[in-house]
Amino acid sequence: MTSPNTPSGVTKSAPSLGSRLRAFAGAQAMQIVLVWLAIVIIFAVLAPTSFFATNNFLNIAVSVSIMAVLGVGTTFIIITGGIDLSMGSVLVFSGVVASLLMESMGDGEGWGVAIAGIVAALVSGTLWGLLNGFLVAKAKVPPMIVTLGTFGAALGLAQVLTGGIDRRSAPAVLVDTIGFGRVLGVPVLVIIATIVVVIGIILLRRTRFGLYTEAIGSNPEAGRRVGLNVDRQLIKVYGLAGFLAGLAGLLNLTFFRSTTIAGHSLTNLDVIAGVVIGGTSLFGGFGTVFGTVIGLLIPATLRNGFVILGVQPYWQQVVVGAFLIGAVYVDQQRRAAASRGQSKPSIFTRLFASNRKDA
Repeated sequence: MTSPNTPSGVTKSAPSLGSRLRAFAGAQAMQIVLVWLAIVIIFAVLAPTSFFATNNFLNIAVSVSIMAVLGVGTTFIIITGGIDLSMGSVLVFSGVVASLLMESMGDGEGWGVAIAGIVAALVSGTLWGLLNGFLVAKAKVPPMIVTLGTFGAALGLAQVLTGGIDRRSAPAVLVDTIGFGRVLGVPVLVIIATIVVVIGIILLRRTRFGLYTEAIGSNPEAGRRVGLNVDRQLIKVYGLAGFLAGLAGLLNLTFFRSTTIAGHSLTNLDVIAGVVIGGTSLFGGFGTVFGTVIGLLIPATLRNGFVILGVQPYWQQVVVGAFLIGAVYVDQQRRAAASRGQSKPSIFTRLFASNRKDA
């Protein structure tokens, strides 16, 4: 029998339920959940009748839905160590293309026109995402510069196509089923956003796509040395974000019945703030889709509560700014502690083990 003092002979037992609960409570995503719950409790006490109502929570969920779809793609990009400033403009451009196509088909009301608009929005967003990914991965242009450039280009092209005037061509079948439709009382927008979030969580935590994404954010050169095609993975990540921006553009068109050309100038900053507040590291290598949703819920809940209480909604920006600074500070402390402790196996240990299974 191997001595327990011998490192190679040590058999580690599974962590106890108590240690798992402590680790879960200490996770940054869980901490931000507790912060959000505290905000909910405060508003529920101050305005129990108006705030703590089912319809009010559904309104908050609807207001977050489109941002959550964008947030999933942005989470993957920030995990790679990149950034995406173009998502708001890509959203607008995708909605414009979809609206113009449906209008050119005679503004019909059938599903044929609707499906054509859906495909146009998704393809438009995906192409912008692939362009971002190609310039970042192959041309080696910094992500901030690339997406700042496509932010202006996508918005400018949307204005060229429309003459700067919002388009409102959306078949009633899309507006009624997606924009304002409900299933068992739950808005379809919320259902679609939930599906996207769940897929994003599975993609990040249970697939090699997520593992490769984290590896790139941790150390792209080390990823290359273990056989990871970093350029291809980056293009895929930015393509995914573009696809989701196209989907968000379609949801935006069906909900507002307008392309809202001038309404998304700050969408990129709002989404990035939510992603960072939710625990995704701006330095890359780590992030959670679930945390992103909570990070986006905080400003939406604050805005809703402030309106109910009659407080100027501008205070929301002050609070969100404080949360953002605090989240980055906590992330820095977490990274420093991780570099000292190394309590978890390296991402590249997992990546190497994953590659060996294929050998």
